[in-house]
Amino acid sequence: MSVFKEEITLANAGDKVRVECGILKEIRKMTIEAMPDTGAWTLVINEDTRQKLGLVIEETSESSLADGTIDTYAVTEGVKIQWKNRSTILPAIVVPGAKDILLGALPLEAMDLMVDPVRERLVGVHGDQPLHVLY
Repeated sequence: MSVFKEEITLANAGDKVRVECGILKEIRKMTIEAMPDTGAWTLVINEDTRQKLGLVIEETSESSLADGTIDTYAVTEGVKIQWKNRSTILPAIVVPGAKDILLGALPLEAMDLMVDPVRERLVGVHGDQPLHVLY
């Protein structure tokens, strides 16, 4: 299977409240090409993307990269991730020099998506409408 990318929109989830309170005029968001990666646990962004979205760093976490590198990375506040008619809010891991934005297992699961390795695209696990898990 080759590498493929999907268009997603990222938005600072905290900006909704900031706009409602008059602190900001609009929600910071951007549409980008992300690589679905079931080996990554959440959304992985670079520092440039974090700054453009104005994401606050909430903590740091020790994580390992695909090449085996273990380091401490920043974890951001919630990011709204949208793919077509599906969305979720999760923190992002910031890997400063990352060339690609990675759409990891948690956002894929939360949006009821899976990788179709034959057609090299994302598809809904339960068809065109997402099935949400109720807690």
